[in-house]
Amino acid sequence: MLIRIGYDIELALTGPTAVVYMLQVHPDRGHDLVAPEHPLVDPPFWTDHYSDCFGNRCARVRVPAGQHRLRLYGSATVRDTGWHDPQPYDAIQHPVDELPTDTLQFLLPSRYCEVDSELLPFAWNQFGHTPLGWARVQAISDYVHRHIRFDYGNADRERTALGGWRQGTGVCRDYAHLAVTLCRCMNIPARYVTGYLGDIGVPIAPYPMDFSAWFEVYLGGRWHTVDARHNVPRIGRIVIARGRDAADVPITMVFGQHQLNRFDIVTEEVMA
Repeated sequence: MLIRIGYDIELALTGPTAVVYMLQVHPDRGHDLVAPEHPLVDPPFWTDHYSDCFGNRCARVRVPAGQHRLRLYGSATVRDTGWHDPQPYDAIQHPVDELPTDTLQFLLPSRYCEVDSELLPFAWNQFGHTPLGWARVQAISDYVHRHIRFDYGNADRERTALGGWRQGTGVCRDYAHLAVTLCRCMNIPARYVTGYLGDIGVPIAPYPMDFSAWFEVYLGGRWHTVDARHNVPRIGRIVIARGRDAADVPITMVFGQHQLNRFDIVTEEVMA
């Protein structure tokens, strides 16, 4: 299967400033690109490309004084298996003292995932009786899927996992933050993922295409994909970035006043 991906984002700025973006396919999927990505910047300001501490591909655009517009755009074609998300029913949960040390940061509280809150006793009361491993993760995903009502018009960049739990509404990032937090409460390493997820093999959603958020858990010696928003295996996920929560993986981060003028995202299957 071939999947066409792309973005066209325009920002109104007050320069001089800098814009950091994460818009390129994660290195894990780099070998699946039909051709190398060429992210474009208009005007063609100086751009520094780098990798962050999580291995994500990032860039910093240096916007000089007197400039009031910045356009970021690009497209690519990615090869994909066309398979649904795997369901590792026999994946075991590791005791914390046996986890690889690089997974331990994904057990700790972070900006949007307040493990050290009232969610901790709630999680143990709600899920402490469930079997360890994948069954427990699925129970958490089932709960979050039922508890939060998806409302595209009710997105709130300040809403945390605790806020999403209390309000019972949100968008895909809120599902991911709550599920990540509940997994961490139960001593399961969990990390936040952002990327492309098109309407492939499912009815087309009645709202504009956007980037998507899901999460990954560490079980049985490896990371596994979980999506509490949809809560069913999906086709065609393409990872852009991973981190502790959404604060680590902003699509764009502007260091100054700005306004979003355009935000067009494409992800669709194309014929070979």
